[in-house]
Amino acid sequence: MSDDAIVDYLRRAEGCTISDLVKFAGVTATAIRQRLNRLMEQGLVIRETESVGRGRPMHRYSLSPAGLRAAGNNYEDLAHVLWSELRSVDDPDVRYRLMQRVVERLAEIYRNKMDGETLHERLSSLVDLMGQRDMPFEIQAADEDNPLPILKILACPYPDLAEQDRTICSLEKMLFSEVLGEKVRLGDCRLDGSTCCTFEMSSASVSPGTMTPATLATH
Repeated sequence: MSDDAIVDYLRRAEGCTISDLVKFAGVTATAIRQRLNRLMEQGLVIRETESVGRGRPMHRYSLSPAGLRAAGNNYEDLAHVLWSELRSVDDPDVRYRLMQRVVERLAEIYRNKMDGETLHERLSSLVDLMGQRDMPFEIQAADEDNPLPILKILACPYPDLAEQDRTICSLEKMLFSEVLGEKVRLGDCRLDGSTCCTFEMSSASVSPGTMTPATLATH
């Protein structure tokens, strides 16, 4: 039994008790409580208390508004169609301007949820933000060989799209440059057989909205 199975059950049968979930999952009440506590800490599940006569109050569990949104955040098919339509635009200048607008809108959303004045603070904030979205990002600290930190993407956010069209890697590079305010270069890439994708920082700062068509070069 997984947390996703609990979320799916709560989506179908709102207002469940521990006993209901024990019968559904076939595990102990203790195991159910542990999972519910974790889901409540994540803000996905809420608990309501009902008074039943003179006995102990009864707890009922249901999805929170955030849990309901998370349960429906499956945009894979839509993303594929939109990306295909974007790439089908014949005029390269029009196609680039559309991609840049997508990047700028995404960057604005991310920046509004991030903190930090220094590059390392912004990187840490980006890693935390992606972690909240179940996207494992890490920072490789600077050393003698790499004087600036490296952003490591342990799991591609767009695996199917990337396999079909590597331009998505360039769009991701543009996005990180906009968000971090630093020119970013794609280093290692899963599509080339690496274990993860890495984005290397440069010493050149980038102002929002100043990326050029040349930025679409993958490396």
